[in-house]
Amino acid sequence: MPDTLTTICFDADDTLWHNERFFTLTQSHFTELLSEHTDRETLMARLLAAERRNLPHYGFGIKGFTLSMIETAIEVTEGQVPASVIAQLLDAGRDMLSHEVELLPHARDTIEMLSHDYKVVVITKGDLLDQKRKLAQSGLRDLFDGIEIISAKTSAEYTRIFNQHGTGADQGLMVGNSMTSDVLPMIGADGWGIYVPHGLTWEIEHAPAPVHHRFYEINSLGDLPALIQTLTTGDTYAPS
Repeated sequence: MPDTLTTICFDADDTLWHNERFFTLTQSHFTELLSEHTDRETLMARLLAAERRNLPHYGFGIKGFTLSMIETAIEVTEGQVPASVIAQLLDAGRDMLSHEVELLPHARDTIEMLSHDYKVVVITKGDLLDQKRKLAQSGLRDLFDGIEIISAKTSAEYTRIFNQHGTGADQGLMVGNSMTSDVLPMIGADGWGIYVPHGLTWEIEHAPAPVHHRFYEINSLGDLPALIQTLTTGDTYAPS
């Protein structure tokens, strides 16, 4: 028997619009500012360690990233980082919080198409004000039946959200570019986890692909309607 699907949820950053590219550009500037003190590889490793360490305190998003850069700068300079460098890092963080929103290919068309037959919800984690800003500027806000901005994506959160907005996670689908946040916890909640690779994905969001009958990988959001059709008809999905 074909599976029943009632609710489709989308990740936001690097699934619906570009985001990681701005972190990459800022990291390059960060490297230039600290070039006299350490090499890029060492600096990036120290920054990633600081980000992992600070996630429980600052959560996901640009503000935590900026604080982690400042902390790393203090560490690698043994407390001698100039105030002018810290000021530039703060400026870089503010610039990231005001960047324009650029949709990824097929984002609008796919949401519009699926919204005729399913409840569509966006689930994103990170800074509340920044995520609200990007949703407003994206022009997609009014297409969604629900908006969830949460601190972390877990199986328990997916269970709650799909119960609230749909008919349970077992009749829900989560699509995003993160194995760690979008796919694995959704499968843990007995739903479908759909992976859409993005060229730039934060290392913390990487994980091995699961071997599971409710896991699929698609090339782009444009392939999602065809996949969903196979899930609901019982046909075999053939990637484009």
